[in-house]
Amino acid sequence: MRYFFCKLHPPRPNFMSDITAAETELMQAHSLYWRGLMAKGLVLAFGPVADPKGGFGIAVVRLADGADARPLADNDPVIRANAGFRFEIHPMPNLLHPGS
Repeated sequence: MRYFFCKLHPPRPNFMSDITAAETELMQAHSLYWRGLMAKGLVLAFGPVADPKGGFGIAVVRLADGADARPLADNDPVIRANAGFRFEIHPMPNLLHPGS
């Protein structure tokens, strides 16, 4: 198995405090998308991080050997909407978790 840390950068640093109604709907679609991936066993954890310098989102992804996390990120509704979000994806070569 391969593991990845995915960091979602919002369109602006104060996004968590001044999110618009349209962005709220988009974030609901984002959450449903990642919940679906979690239900398939591809995501171990995901959610927002309330960093005082500017919030962001994270996901820890588990994929088969040779698989890449980029397609999961690219299919996220916030990315597909071209709403100013972007993902950083980093391999986690030695992730420890219950059952590992």
